[in-house]
Amino acid sequence: MSSIIQLLPDHVANQIAAGEVVQRPASVVKELLENAVDADATDIKLIIKDAGKSLVQVIDNGKGMSVTDARLCFERHATSKIRQAEDLFSLCTKGFRGEALASIAAIAHMEMKTRQDQEELGTHIVIEGSKFVSQEVAVLPKGTSFAVKNLFFNIPARRNFLKSDTVEFRHVMDEFQRVALAHPNIHFTFYHNGSEMYNLPAAGYRQRIVGIMSGKTNEKLVPVNEDTEIINVQGFVCKPEFAKKSRGEQFFFVNDRFIKSGYLHHAVMAAYEGLLKEGSQPSYFLYLQVPPNTIDINIHPTKTEIKFDDEQALYAILRASIKHSLGQFNVAPVLDFDRDSNLDTPYHYKDLEAETPTIQIDGNFNPFTDDKTNQHYSKANSGSGYSSGSSSSSGALHSGSSYSGYSKRVEPTASWESLYVGLDLDNAESIESSPFTFENEEVTSSLFNDDEVEQASQKTYQIHKKYIVSPIKSGMVIVDQQRAHQRILYEQFLLNMTVNQASSQQLLFPLNLFYSSDEMALIEELKPSLETTGFVFEKAQTDHIVISGIPVNITESEVSLVIEQLLSDLQEGIPASSYSQNDTIAKSMAKSLAVKTGSYLTETEQDNLVNGLFACKDPNISPFQKPTFITMRVEDIDKKFAL
Repeated sequence: MSSIIQLLPDHVANQIAAGEVVQRPASVVKELLENAVDADATDIKLIIKDAGKSLVQVIDNGKGMSVTDARLCFERHATSKIRQAEDLFSLCTKGFRGEALASIAAIAHMEMKTRQDQEELGTHIVIEGSKFVSQEVAVLPKGTSFAVKNLFFNIPARRNFLKSDTVEFRHVMDEFQRVALAHPNIHFTFYHNGSEMYNLPAAGYRQRIVGIMSGKTNEKLVPVNEDTEIINVQGFVCKPEFAKKSRGEQFFFVNDRFIKSGYLHHAVMAAYEGLLKEGSQPSYFLYLQVPPNTIDINIHPTKTEIKFDDEQALYAILRASIKHSLGQFNVAPVLDFDRDSNLDTPYHYKDLEAETPTIQIDGNFNPFTDDKTNQHYSKANSGSGYSSGSSSSSGALHSGSSYSGYSKRVEPTASWESLYVGLDLDNAESIESSPFTFENEEVTSSLFNDDEVEQASQKTYQIHKKYIVSPIKSGMVIVDQQRAHQRILYEQFLLNMTVNQASSQQLLFPLNLFYSSDEMALIEELKPSLETTGFVFEKAQTDHIVISGIPVNITESEVSLVIEQLLSDLQEGIPASSYSQNDTIAKSMAKSLAVKTGSYLTETEQDNLVNGLFACKDPNISPFQKPTFITMRVEDIDKKFAL
């Protein structure tokens, strides 16, 4: 019987490995940037076209490779980082498994140019699908250049699974930001379709964060610095008032490597306990330095998850250091037993007792008596001055007296009957009896039959500031106020965007809202759809937008919350079709502006909400496919009491 287990050919093994290493163009960007960093480069350029589908090129001025190394680097498990198994526990570089270049070359057209500093000529290699096409000597600058073209050209199924250019570009942007934030001492340049996206000169951590996130990031940052025997924590956290709905600007770096850790994230959230609104997420940029032998970074294919030896100690140190920084910079209250008394506010009158003002009031004063009584009161009051501690409002209590003993004679007025002199009673009766016409309110359609609705004394009741109960002839209907309002707003926004007739209210002072560069790219793409809802954009800069008009059902204070929620809902990219894009925007705005659970509604607001819900085209469910109301018949209630 012949054997059934066989060794895979190299090109097949490389394609299988590529499925783990290369998932999208952003994976290629990550591997090539990390190789450039490991080559001790001080200047790195990233050039992509069509979100990396057509071209991903990384140019660095690092050490370069010799002719032998240039050919050998495309072999599987060929690496210069480790020599023996023990080296896995003392890694200080990015890549070490030697799979990246071999996997990328198996599924793309690849071109490499490299030259070492001491060599006069370099090496130029062209590979297509793991096959060496050419290798020749060329005159090249110092460093290495990798150009990856036509990604997944030999695997059409994988290429079809790629998302739109907007989504793929966002993933590329994320990988570039992670590498650039981890290495502020390197000059990074990023080009997309010929346009310069980033130009980040070598700087410190704060300057690099501000350069990438742009906007008013500098004023949001609170420095964190803690040095212990097991960990060194540096970086910045953002002030609680700048917390966002999304978790986009949250970065952990361990030994200059970006990682994801839900455990450490929980430590940060514990430090912000009591400072954030429900559902808000703080932004942070934290750089952790630990001994290499205390972590294991080889537990995940993308190396974004690592294992710590003592997670509990790291949790406690991270939480305490962030909490200390928030208190030190007066962001959070803190108990300080070493208080400097010289910084206290000097209260010169802290030992003085307050003087009680004395006010004399004539209880016999009557403003409706004749002039003689008023004159007598004025003279009596002028003789008794007010004390220095009395206020002018006390003197205003008497019509015949004023402050500091000054009196003014009040002219006598006619009796109260004179107020009605000249009033034509016959004319008043004719006015009361004159017919008035009132515009009838339009009756909206109801979900229930007309004979079921109690037209006479219809009342609604709010239960626990969450549900609205409205009686009907067959029983009662219970409406979820938040879901019902979401359905009303959703259909209203969708109608405005469809017919393009949304009303807008102009702002007296335009709003300036600052966002990061990737958020600005999303807003720029959403701009036409947002304008159909009632937004008026005056201008858009590289780091902020100016809004001069907003929809009529949005207040000025809600604008930033609505746009922030919209950006959070579109983290994974903007839908391709215009209808899907409008639908997503309408759902996001309805979720942001709908009345929340726990809000008190007046009886009029309850009636309007119930009537507005049953006037919708689909009142049964919310925009997020949740039921908006339930009905209970009298028979069902009777059965409950019959038990």
